[in-house]
Amino acid sequence: MEKGASFTATMRVTAEVTADYIGSGDLAVLATPAMCALMENAAMMAVAPHLEEGLTTVGTMLNIEHSRATKVGEVITATAVLTEINGRALKFNIAARDGVGLIGEGVHSRFIVNREKFMAKLK
Repeated sequence: MEKGASFTATMRVTAEVTADYIGSGDLAVLATPAMCALMENAAMMAVAPHLEEGLTTVGTMLNIEHSRATKVGEVITATAVLTEINGRALKFNIAARDGVGLIGEGVHSRFIVNREKFMAKLK
């Protein structure tokens, strides 16, 4: 795994990912939590092919600004770029866009964990 690894995730804004449906607001526009989930997915996917079998990453920090609303029917993309590797700690720059332009950006941290051990701690 090297700095610069990236991935772009895509989704269409549907009624199920709007603020009024999710409950994070009362308007039928892309919900901030839905945009965050797409950003986290992009970061996870950017490094997934580089991990040994049995390992995955979990999100530990998300600091974003959701700067513009997106209406139902629009397609959005979220791109994550790996900027720092510190042992098992990873840091990403993330940005989301729709057909008009930038709708959100920030930084995201993930941590590499062993799937089995991580889930066993929850029992």
